[in-house]
Order: sequence, then structure tokens, then C-alpha cells
Amino acid sequence: MSSILTNTSAMNALATLRSVNKGLEDTQSRISTGKKINSAKDNAAYFSISESMNSDSGMYKSINEGLTLTKNSVSTARLGAESVKDLAQQFVERVAFAQGDAVDHQSVQDELDGIVDQIGTTIQQSTFNGDNLVTSAGTVTVVTGISRGSAGAFSTTSLSFNAVDLNAIKTTLANLNIGAAGADLTAALSVAQSALKDAISNATSLGVAEKSLESQQDFLGKLTDKLDTGVGNMVDADMEQEAARLQSYQVQQQLATQSLSIANQGPQNLLSLFR
Repeated sequence: MSSILTNTSAMNALATLRSVNKGLEDTQSRISTGKKINSAKDNAAYFSISESMNSDSGMYKSINEGLTLTKNSVSTARLGAESVKDLAQQFVERVAFAQGDAVDHQSVQDELDGIVDQIGTTIQQSTFNGDNLVTSAGTVTVVTGISRGSAGAFSTTSLSFNAVDLNAIKTTLANLNIGAAGADLTAALSVAQSALKDAISNATSLGVAEKSLESQQDFLGKLTDKLDTGVGNMVDADMEQEAARLQSYQVQQQLATQSLSIANQGPQNLLSLFR
């Protein structure tokens, strides 16, 4: 039945055109933003997961930046400890040289005093951004990441290492005086070797800490890359697919427009029945 009041064909054609226009609008939005999921209405589950992963990625990146500062402090301290170790080695060698009878012990003591002064200068300069890890022993704890439990529990992970006290080595060596009358050179050599052993231990400890921080930073870098890739797989638009879809919708739009135009001519065609 044909009617001049209700044009069913035009209504169907208009609904089709509206659907095509909506699809075309969505496709253009995905192309312009590069994302197939821009809000929770697009896909609530993917949106929630991707936002959580983005949050984790951002926190990991910030933690990694903080670890860079800590690693630089440790690296500076390790360099200082290694320099003190080298100076302590020189100290031991000069004390060993002083074991001979035909040695001017006071001259050697003057050399040792100079080495102690160099150790003091090295300790003072082993500072990065005001952080000195070689003046007193103690545990240093830094945040290395985050952890999310299955029930939504949130916590942080951490790494601990020991700061060292190079001042103790300096004090030990400064208290040795082989220039005094009746100095026990054998005992002095033993004390100097013990100080050298401590210096080696301190440098090694800081080297291990620096390596651990580097490894953690490398892991965080790879982890954030994986998180970013995972988020991209969920929310990024497939541009090749969207380009093909755009072409299809543009053709459908033209056809739907023509179909609506034809349907709108229906009432006019009824007039021929009354001529």
C-alpha cells in the first residue's frame, strides 16, 4: 500500500543513511586520533585495562628516572671508593718500603701524610647532587617498582644496599706514625693492609649496588616497552583497516543518499494516478 502520509521507503532509507553516517563519523574519529578506543563507551573492559596499564607504565618511568639519580650517586661513591682503594694501596706500599733499616722514616711519613690528605679530598668530592654515600655506613633503600595483586592490592618493591664509611679508613691510616722513635713497623704494615682490605670491600660493595641498579633500570625499560605495546594493541586503530573502511562508508553514504532521494520521490509519483 502506498501512502502520502507515511513514506516507509524514505524512513528506511533515512535510517540506513544515519547508520552509515554514524559509521563514517566513528571511522574518521579513529583515523584522526589514531585510537579505536577513546573512551569507556567504546569498550569498557579494554578502556579500564588500558588505563591501569598506562598508569603502571607512567609510574615505572618515574621510578626509573628516580633510580637514575640514585645510580649516579652510587656510581660517584664507587669511583671515590676505588680511588681511596688505590691510595690505600700506595700507603701500604710506602709502609712496606719503610721496613728497611736504611730508610728515612720521617720522609716516608711525610709521603703517608700526603696520601691521607688525598684520601680526605677524595671523600669530600665523592658527592652527587648533595648525596654522599661514603661518609657513613648505613642501609639505603630505594623503590624499584610496583606490584598489583589479583585482588587489586597495591604495593611497591624495593632494593637495599649499604653506604660505606671511608672516613674510618682515613682515620685508621692517619693514626699511623712510622716516623716516631721506636715505631712498630710490622704492626703498622698490618694495620695498613687491613685498611686496604676494607677499602677493597667498600668499593666492591658499591660496585655490586651500582650493577643491581643498572639491571633494575634495564628491566624497567623493557617492562614499560611491553606495557606500552600491550596498551597499543588494545586501543590503537589499525590504520590500513580504517582506510579501507573509510572508502567503504563513503561509497555507502553516496548510495544511501541516492536511495533516500528515490524514496522521497514516491509521493510525487502518486500524483500520476490522479491525472
